[in-house]
Amino acid sequence: MNLNDFLARAADEHGDRRAVELGDHGLTYAELDVLAGRVAAFLAARGVVPGDRVGLILPNLIEFPVLYYGILRAGAAVVPMNPLLKEREIAHQVRDSGMALLLAWADVATEAEAGAKTAGTPVVPIAPGTLTELLAGHPHPAPVVPREDTDLAVILYTSGTTGVPKGAMLTHANMARNAEISARTLLRLTPDDVVMGCLPLFHAFGQSCAMNAAVCGRARLTLLPRFDAAQALRTVEQRQVTVFEGVPTMYGAVLAEYQDDTEKYDTSSSLRLCVSGAASLPVELLHSFENAFGSAILEGFGMSETSPVVSFNHPDRPRKPGSVSTPIEGVEMCLLDPDPETGVGELCMRGHNIMAGYWGRPEATAEAIIDGWLRSGDLATLDEDGYYFIVDRKKDLIIRGGYNVYPREIEEVLYEHPAVAEAAVIGVQHPTLGEEIAAAIALRPSAKASAEELRDFVRDRVAGYKYPRKVWLVDALPKGPTGKILKRQIAVPEAR
Repeated sequence: MNLNDFLARAADEHGDRRAVELGDHGLTYAELDVLAGRVAAFLAARGVVPGDRVGLILPNLIEFPVLYYGILRAGAAVVPMNPLLKEREIAHQVRDSGMALLLAWADVATEAEAGAKTAGTPVVPIAPGTLTELLAGHPHPAPVVPREDTDLAVILYTSGTTGVPKGAMLTHANMARNAEISARTLLRLTPDDVVMGCLPLFHAFGQSCAMNAAVCGRARLTLLPRFDAAQALRTVEQRQVTVFEGVPTMYGAVLAEYQDDTEKYDTSSSLRLCVSGAASLPVELLHSFENAFGSAILEGFGMSETSPVVSFNHPDRPRKPGSVSTPIEGVEMCLLDPDPETGVGELCMRGHNIMAGYWGRPEATAEAIIDGWLRSGDLATLDEDGYYFIVDRKKDLIIRGGYNVYPREIEEVLYEHPAVAEAAVIGVQHPTLGEEIAAAIALRPSAKASAEELRDFVRDRVAGYKYPRKVWLVDALPKGPTGKILKRQIAVPEAR
């Protein structure tokens, strides 16, 4: 199974159908295939050879899939990068991956060129409307360079929460099979589907479950360059989106926008399925969203190192809110060293989706993958029906006076308060207890609640050692490129 086959087959079978669009502009599958072939010819003329790594630093624009599939067609591996990266961060990924070339959106070309300069890597700026000019000297699409399924297709750099970002090496088989299974068994895509592409395409979730899955299912991908709740709802209505994919903070923002004026948007005629990943979806938010939109949310679990999907609430099986359900086809999961009393253990997995390793880091690879099992760093439980529940990140576990406190449990309680829009529970140092529980909270627009009120709300609902003693209000919580809350960037006020 090979990513190059996806586009070639879609162009052959549904060439006249629209593949990707941004507003009123778009490309058919035939047009996307031809342009990708011309990109491959351009890259070959620039000296790119099979096995090279080519960087791609672009927002969600039509040019992204054109360049992405063009790089693959040339036999190279794609290194997708966040357009918000700065010079130093870009330099690390350029040097670490040994990029032969970096294709960069014009708005970030200055940072890209500065970052690539230290490695001597050339940068090709891509400005709006210039792709045609760039490819003018290459009117004939290059043939697909044959690649083995085990050949490298993508290097995805992890967020670097435990050190410098590491490049997860994903093969054609990793990426293609993960996208195919997602399209066939989870999203159940057909050529009549319209997939909402507001997840960053440089990220594993958006890349596999939106772009690659859409091409595999011959569906249409409608793009949103930067997430905005109002624009997302307008896009669902105007483009007749059938499948919406997002992270929990996106669902919270969309719900708040919709509830502010329920007569403003009509999404009922098209939307059939929503999927959530990248972080745990609060159960209260799940129920509120489903009640408002009448569309089920299927929650799943994945990592950059797993291409990314590991497990999902399957549409044809009983769904358990708060659970990431069962493994996808061809994947196994287990708990490492589960606690005899609570059943909590580290979630591990193996299967066709597991990365080939970290680029240039054999020691880190050996530490992460043991006997074929990838250690996730996530703590989970397993119920009697074989459904997995993510408790928290292993590193986020709070030990207060010898008692284990899982932040997600406390966050779930906070989300039950009608004034709470976002909540993050973290551990802070304490001289006698080791750690104390703290909570940073952002309120809904126009909502009112004091820190003391929210603290008491939790205290009345959990054991005495679990409620947060330190509570403070913020305008918004820090987030990563997908909208995932970044707890490591939360500033704790001094006197609380």
